[in-house]
Amino acid sequence: MKLKSVLAIAGSDSSGGAGIQADLKTITAHKLFGTSAITALTAQNTTGVFGIHDVPPAFVAAQLDAIFTDIPPAAVKIGMVSRADIIEAIAAKLEQYHAPNIVLDPVMVATSGARLIAEDAADALVARLFPLATVITPNIPEAEVLAKRPIRGADDMIAAAQAIAAFYPGAILVKGGHLVNDATDLLWHEGQGTWFRSPRIDNPNTHGTGCTLSSAIACNLAMGRSLPEAIRAAKAYLSGALAAMLDLGRGAGPMDHMFAIPTPEF
Repeated sequence: MKLKSVLAIAGSDSSGGAGIQADLKTITAHKLFGTSAITALTAQNTTGVFGIHDVPPAFVAAQLDAIFTDIPPAAVKIGMVSRADIIEAIAAKLEQYHAPNIVLDPVMVATSGARLIAEDAADALVARLFPLATVITPNIPEAEVLAKRPIRGADDMIAAAQAIAAFYPGAILVKGGHLVNDATDLLWHEGQGTWFRSPRIDNPNTHGTGCTLSSAIACNLAMGRSLPEAIRAAKAYLSGALAAMLDLGRGAGPMDHMFAIPTPEF
């Protein structure tokens, strides 16, 4: 039996709702084989992040060598990478192995607006990883940083995507979840925009939505779907995970990544 594999490159979330843990749950839910290269360890739960320990760049590179020389992935998802030297190590290996279907979630800004990575790391992300990506998936705060302009509605999303397209030739999925009315996303590619509209699900437990969506897109690309098809299917999966209304922890909790898997009877 053969399974296509999807590689997740990201940090570990000890509470299991985001990062590598969310990526691997998403990949498993899509009945694909998940591999990982961990860029950082975090001590966190639903109430906050209490510590971060970065993995040395050489060891990140060693993880990628081990994966690509044995179980080469059909798609790659990249999440938060907080240091320029780690970004360089990742970029060099993706180039070396000609990695396909790279989905880059440019985790740069918290929901509060606080910057999550240093300026040199943000510059390295744009300079080294953006050119390798099939699609990038910034949320509204991240798109504002990349486009250097505010986003208040649909017209601003288009203008921001056009500004990003001036220095990034790949596909751009501007995620509209931070806007008030609905969860409408914009795919901008080769001068054309496509809207993906879905109703907002009234669930306060949204920890890991960005990780989950980008991993689901990578899964669908690995299956051979076109990018618009992959995004549409990924959004449907995310909606299902949110609609399951999992309630864990004392803060903003995780989603039910396994909502479609029947619960065993004991």
